Amino acid sequence: MQREHFKTRLGFILLSAGCAIGVGNVWKFPWMVGQYGGGAFVLVYAIFLIILGIPVLTMEFSMGRAAQKSPVLMYQALTPTKKAWSIHGFLCFIGNVVLMMFYTVVAGWLLYYFYSMATGKFIGMDNDAIGAYFGNMLGSPSTLVTFMVIICVLGFFVISFSLKGGLERVTKVMMIALLVIMLVIAINSFMLPGASKGLSFYLVPDFSKINSEVIVGAMNQAFFTLSLGIGAMAIFGSYIGKDRALTGESINVILLDTFVAITAGFIIFPACFTYNVEPGAGPSLIFITLPNIFMNMPLGRLWGSLFFLFMTFAAFSTVLAVFENILACVRDMTNWSRGKASLICCVLIIILSLPCAFGFNIWSNIMPLGEGSGIMDLEDFIVSNCLLPLGSLIYVIYCTNKFGWGWDNFINEADTGKGVKFNKSLYLYCKFVLPIIIFIIFALGIKGIFFK
Repeated sequence: MQREHFKTRLGFILLSAGCAIGVGNVWKFPWMVGQYGGGAFVLVYAIFLIILGIPVLTMEFSMGRAAQKSPVLMYQALTPTKKAWSIHGFLCFIGNVVLMMFYTVVAGWLLYYFYSMATGKFIGMDNDAIGAYFGNMLGSPSTLVTFMVIICVLGFFVISFSLKGGLERVTKVMMIALLVIMLVIAINSFMLPGASKGLSFYLVPDFSKINSEVIVGAMNQAFFTLSLGIGAMAIFGSYIGKDRALTGESINVILLDTFVAITAGFIIFPACFTYNVEPGAGPSLIFITLPNIFMNMPLGRLWGSLFFLFMTFAAFSTVLAVFENILACVRDMTNWSRGKASLICCVLIIILSLPCAFGFNIWSNIMPLGEGSGIMDLEDFIVSNCLLPLGSLIYVIYCTNKFGWGWDNFINEADTGKGVKFNKSLYLYCKFVLPIIIFIIFALGIKGIFFK
């Protein structure tokens, strides 16, 4: 089966960034900034993006481009005599599937909130009423399933066309629209009365607030925002040519991902300080607090609709990227056409996403990780706490040791083409220090679940 390739470099960057840009950027990042002291968290987060994100992302891109295969066949193509590594390729496929088993449901929430805001459902509601509205949404199996199915059908419909004609074309338009919408909303937030206080909280570091909790939180967020470790980025490496060195491309993707996260803060914190809302309100900030703010804001329905449209685009960009990874894996294993594989994968993902949707209502008594947890918490734990860090650890070991792909092979691939080259003096850091950092992230993630 002939390998498809992106039409343009911009398509590769926007699609790779779209995979990284998601709910974590525009939902989790702002409330973590609020809870961990504002600018101090942002500074530590940026440091970890540089020392952790750039090398691991470059490794994942390099493996994908050198192999020209999806994750399930990537290791087999790079080191055919070292078969044990291929096990991780199949774990990558499983990780992408499990991620979509709950991410499609969350994307459906955002689409539902865009619909609700655009049609005026929140007009006249106070904070308690909006909280009840969110609870009613979660309690309705038909609502969650309907909007999850819409996300799945739209996603697989887009990627059922060719890589260039479907996924690349739609992602370019959607990502550019996302960035424009964000800038428009951010400019509006800058004009609010409390903007200066909000921006000061957000951007001016208070170094007295940097403690072990802030460092751990920033390290986790920097790692998970890029979706490293399950081949989500390797697949896009397999779709690009050899004209650009991959360290520079990794930096571009991380800069775009970070721009979206930072801009989300520009939107949220001026509004919080203008309307006296606690910036560390946590996960409820997006689904309960912000709709209430928009309803009290001049032209709030317009700004709220634009905000949730941008949120939907951010989530859908990740959905499209991961669907493409799943599709590529299935096609490599079966040689099915893009259309046939899209139809079958769509049906399977819809079926596999039902437990998450039902976990908030008819199966809410199932608590796999203990009291207060749900089916989505288990699925998120499997991906975020296990497969992402362990997968990234495998990439680093594989690219820095001779019993894997080896440092020389990685450097040769990463540095092929024009642009920023990988710093070869980082060999000892990548071989010894980076695995320790990643293992600490894994250990802390396990500890946070089972040893609270």
